Amino acid sequence: MALAAIGVVNLTSAARADEKISQVQTALSNTTLSGYVDTAAVWNLGPNYGGTPPGVKTDGFYMNVVDLVLDKPEDESPWASGYHVELQIGPDTAAVPTQAYITLRTPVGNGIDWKIGIWDTIVGYESLNDPANPNYTRSYAFGLEPTTHTGVLGTYKVSDMVTVQAGVSDSGFGNGGVAGGANNTATLESQKAYMGDVQLTAPDSWGWVKGATLYVGAINSDDSGTGTGATWFYIGSTMPTPLAALKVGGSFDYVDLHNAGAPGNSADDNTWDIALYSTYQASDKLSLNFRGEYLNRSETGGVGLPTSSAPFGSTSNAEEFTATVQYNLWANVLSRVEFRWDHNENEGAGDSGYGATGGNHNNFMLAANLIYQF
Repeated sequence: MALAAIGVVNLTSAARADEKISQVQTALSNTTLSGYVDTAAVWNLGPNYGGTPPGVKTDGFYMNVVDLVLDKPEDESPWASGYHVELQIGPDTAAVPTQAYITLRTPVGNGIDWKIGIWDTIVGYESLNDPANPNYTRSYAFGLEPTTHTGVLGTYKVSDMVTVQAGVSDSGFGNGGVAGGANNTATLESQKAYMGDVQLTAPDSWGWVKGATLYVGAINSDDSGTGTGATWFYIGSTMPTPLAALKVGGSFDYVDLHNAGAPGNSADDNTWDIALYSTYQASDKLSLNFRGEYLNRSETGGVGLPTSSAPFGSTSNAEEFTATVQYNLWANVLSRVEFRWDHNENEGAGDSGYGATGGNHNNFMLAANLIYQF
């Protein structure tokens, strides 16, 4: 009012400025900020084996990642919209946003929800979100699977029991060896990854089985311009048991790399992995998490599977067993102590890493993991 009295501003412009601020405040009012800080200490027990298994770090203290999430979920309106941005800082992260996508709903049937941007892969039992995983270290299967995709994904809930997804993204296999990477600069515009999945959920009427899920998904990445492509096939399940405190799960991954051999060799590389999980919730604060896993790998040479940098031979079988004790002693802090045993069955001459000829085929690890969630 004082500025208006001396002619610096008029009431109309002040009203417009206030209106703009209100619009911004309204747009941000439903946005939430969350995230976590992940730290760890790792001890590899026994002698130095010349390397560590996939998913295991060398001795030391680690600030793994700082995760920040801005999220505005869709409301219940037919043409709802929202967004999700997840940024990670630290040695365990890539140089791109973990996720950054717009969500849109179209009122077709029960409603189709779309993700457009960078989003988590549709296959896999474990994720990039550390607190969501039952163990501190990740499985062999996690190293086989794509992590994120850049493209469009549609989700349709057929009923309370059946949900389906379908999407298309940049193929990305020629860009760093992981399908669906954040960019596709290394491949032609026509080379894409196509994917789909079906999720079945047991209804409440099924007694103690209610909430059990069965998940089947597939991804085909076409990089024919580079002479390669890959197909992922995944089956995963989680299930409660008659013992209320105990839940079990399992996963099967199969990866086929097309035309993976050296020039003139059209043979495919393939790897499959099976993993079993269990969680026993002993109390509100204490849980016991177990994972057992078997990996079978056959590689002809040439381009190689995404795990080619791992200390396994070109033809290798390996097992790992992980036991994790989780106790939430401090508020908002997830506290874990984890023991892991890895065994490589048939490392051969010329192979590097743990289990190499003249080395030890076993690796034992003990780790402490603290994650503050906000």
